[in-house]
Amino acid sequence: MVDLDNASVYRQFDKSGMLNHLHGFPEQCQKAWEKVLKFELPREYTKISNVVIVGMGGSAIGGDIARRLALTESKLPVWVHRDYGLPAFVDADTLVIASSYSGNTEETLSAFTESLRTPARKLVITSGGKLKHLAENEGIPAFVVDYQAPPRAAFPHNFIPLVGIFQKLGLLGDKSADLLEAVDILNKLSGDFMETRPLASNPAKQLATRLWGHVAVIYGAEMLSEVARRWKTEFNENSKAWAFFESFPELNHNAVVGYEFPLEVKERIFVLMLRSSSLRPRNLLRYDITAKLLAKAGIAYEFVDARGKTALAQVLSLVLLGDYSSFYLSILNEVDPTSTDAINFVKQYLARSAISSD
Repeated sequence: MVDLDNASVYRQFDKSGMLNHLHGFPEQCQKAWEKVLKFELPREYTKISNVVIVGMGGSAIGGDIARRLALTESKLPVWVHRDYGLPAFVDADTLVIASSYSGNTEETLSAFTESLRTPARKLVITSGGKLKHLAENEGIPAFVVDYQAPPRAAFPHNFIPLVGIFQKLGLLGDKSADLLEAVDILNKLSGDFMETRPLASNPAKQLATRLWGHVAVIYGAEMLSEVARRWKTEFNENSKAWAFFESFPELNHNAVVGYEFPLEVKERIFVLMLRSSSLRPRNLLRYDITAKLLAKAGIAYEFVDARGKTALAQVLSLVLLGDYSSFYLSILNEVDPTSTDAINFVKQYLARSAISSD
């Protein structure tokens, strides 16, 4: 196994500097918050009946988590659309938010182009590309990200702006104090997770070591179900590893029955249950029941607890741990965490097709 306490392994495998983005995560959350507070929305954007966030991958996960936060405070529905086109319910009272870090995501451009043919209000979150160009041509407000990174490493710049925008729209209350708590916790956790902290006292390195050679299955409830999705995609993209996620309470109605077969898989599965004291008591009880079933089936598992008092702090603390753990797993797998050759292959294949993406 690769020695995670050997500084040279990071120079060897992290050729594109993913570690630098992890180091800057707390600061980028703070900067994104300061920027979105200065971002002006047209006054009429507060007069909406629903929100549709269109995006894919690392540009959509911020929408998933922001949507979950809004579910607890807002009476307006928020929908995250990961596909071509738009839902049929989009109308003049809808706010369509197109989120694409690169600005060139095929599915997002398809959805945004279709939105231009509707009376819906529109907003863009991007760093540039075709999406920014379209927004400028149409006079549509654009929150422009000025941080250069792979889309998944720009998470603070697609999630935090949505929290600020939802606050301005009245979908969320004032989150300034929550953000301060979150950044304070992130700064403390960064010290615990950094590569200079030895394995013996580094929770992220320890988790990656336990996961090495296993398939990660991540469970979460309520807002943490979306964080579980984030963990799944980070293990896919950073670690180049199989990973899956499930949500409570739904998983208790099907997934728990599937712990028996195939027998050969049991020793390769490692279940991570993302947990928070703020979850509904009945859901917390489901964590305990599920742990008993996993133990009975002989499947490895562990609870991973969020930090902080507010939902924002809890979400971000777990996102940071997942990001660092997937990074260390990439080093154990002896791969560059930044490269996404398979995704590039798909994009190149689609680019050669004459079939329209509209």
